[in-house]
Amino acid sequence: MDKRLKTTLGGIALENPVLPGSGPHTGDLERMLFLANEQKVGAVVTKTIAPEAAKVQRPCIVSGANAIMNCELWSEYDAARWVEDFLPGYRCGSKTPVLASVGYSPEDLKKLIPQLDPFVDGYELNPRYSSLDFAPIGEFVAIARQMTKKPFWVKMNGASFAKPVEYAEICMKNGALGVTAATAIGPNMVIDLKKRGPVIGTAGGGYVWTSGPAIKPYALAMIHMIKSGIPEISIIGTGGVGSAEDVVEYLLAGADAVQMLSIAMLKGRDMYGKVISGLTGVLDRYGFADVDEVKNTAMVLPQEKLTPSFPRVDAGKCKRCGICIRNCPYFAFGETEDKLPVVDTNKCFGCGLCQSLCPSNAIEGVL
Repeated sequence: MDKRLKTTLGGIALENPVLPGSGPHTGDLERMLFLANEQKVGAVVTKTIAPEAAKVQRPCIVSGANAIMNCELWSEYDAARWVEDFLPGYRCGSKTPVLASVGYSPEDLKKLIPQLDPFVDGYELNPRYSSLDFAPIGEFVAIARQMTKKPFWVKMNGASFAKPVEYAEICMKNGALGVTAATAIGPNMVIDLKKRGPVIGTAGGGYVWTSGPAIKPYALAMIHMIKSGIPEISIIGTGGVGSAEDVVEYLLAGADAVQMLSIAMLKGRDMYGKVISGLTGVLDRYGFADVDEVKNTAMVLPQEKLTPSFPRVDAGKCKRCGICIRNCPYFAFGETEDKLPVVDTNKCFGCGLCQSLCPSNAIEGVL
């Protein structure tokens, strides 16, 4: 592994900043060892462990064009199976650090953490969905801190999305090192007209939660808001990581490490290794010495600019596809006899849509 990828997460040494998200790929010993030993992830995060095994609705996972929708729950194995089998086996089979995802109530933490502590390097706490009153979250976190000296992060969900900085502050005040931001967004619904109802979903409701590349812009913004409000916080970024470029973007936004899962369900389990192996090239391409330099680099933020910059069309690159002409919301593009787009600067608003849509990168000057 390239030493430039090495970093730390809450004092835990990682060979690289890529972790699997808590979910199906970390649901038993075989799957965890595959990720640690074959895909070479920086650390493993278990599927969420609770005292009792989950009774999961089937089917429970479907793909969209750019997302995964699920109605999965926590681990289908009880805590005893994890403590007696999976975690001891993992410790014998791999030296890669492991974080236990645990939930969901204070009583659960009191039962689970003493049993799990000998086997894990840290925790991802998964509290029940909360209201905008974050006091119970603070109590939940404080109990975890009483039970362990190891680092832990609190997964953001539910009402935390409405006030992410306030939620993170409560978590840190009560002993968390930071947060995992964000997680699947929901409830959502996927309807099948032939079935006259949802494709999958919760019993009696048909609700699912959405993750994957579709939620990446949302996750990046949340990470940046939290890091800007609480510079000392540690953030595990998740929600749409699908490429080596994405990893670097999340680190630049304020994450210390990232989790990925949905892309590996959309494109294959070997995506973890592919993303990790691509990181060195991305660091080189964008002039970063190593992962830690990315994490220590401040983002260059937009400044107010109220006058337009107009698009310039490179005739040599332009494929004459007409996308910019058809899609311009200001009707600002015309065309020459040979179908080359021409900009009417009296109509152009300088919005940037044309440049972002151009499949041949023939338009520049706006973004």
